[in-house]
Amino acid sequence: MTKDTPLKLGKYQFSSRLFVGTGKYETFELMQEALAASGCEVVTVAVRRERLMDKNDRNILDFLDRNKYTLLPNTAGCFTAEDAMRCARLGRELLDIDWVKLEVLADTKTLLPDPIGTLQATETLVKEGFSVLVYTNDDPVTAKRLEELGATAVMPAAAPIGSGQGVLNPNNIRIILEQANVPIIVDAGVGTASDVSIAMELGAQGVLLNTGIAGAKDPVLMAHAMKNAMEAGRSAFRAGRIPKKLYATASSPIDGTIC
Repeated sequence: MTKDTPLKLGKYQFSSRLFVGTGKYETFELMQEALAASGCEVVTVAVRRERLMDKNDRNILDFLDRNKYTLLPNTAGCFTAEDAMRCARLGRELLDIDWVKLEVLADTKTLLPDPIGTLQATETLVKEGFSVLVYTNDDPVTAKRLEELGATAVMPAAAPIGSGQGVLNPNNIRIILEQANVPIIVDAGVGTASDVSIAMELGAQGVLLNTGIAGAKDPVLMAHAMKNAMEAGRSAFRAGRIPKKLYATASSPIDGTIC
């Protein structure tokens, strides 16, 4: 079996293609266990202060080993381009890292991306020297525009954030992948291991998730499952599946020849 190539994102490269968030865990200790079980190398962190501290005023950064993980600051909870850019700059100062997972959300109910604000923020942050991994809807036109603005990776949503619905529109994801010249990382809406495998079998270069692990009854066990699904889906894509056919095709000869 040929060895897989690493995932390259700007100046970084990774063996694991699973990106895991840090929100919604009951404790930082449980988060640590789940991250380790997932095998991830990139961990996303929301940089707003209220998201960095737990109820005992402990800082999440004290529970993330930067010798083991590359931290990816994100702009979760930002509803304007200006607010998202402010958080991106804060993340660069706080974590001394020049990349960001950009989210510009449209409203609190759907948490869908604001396409106009997302395009504006991407353009500005790229000009400021950021490597921008940008969360967007699954519209192929918007995805292409973000690539043209210089995004390092485009991250179309599988489904609404935290919904657990899985890949709702695989056809759009296929089109995005077909036209892309940058990595496509499926983001949001992943509920279980099969969702990860489906995204990777489509040809996505990675999957980012949070709630699917943190919200599971057993987050550590689910993290193991997500890791295995990532590896299986990626291997299946590289192997090349058989075409789907309307009628049966015998797997053993039926014309009298001897195997």
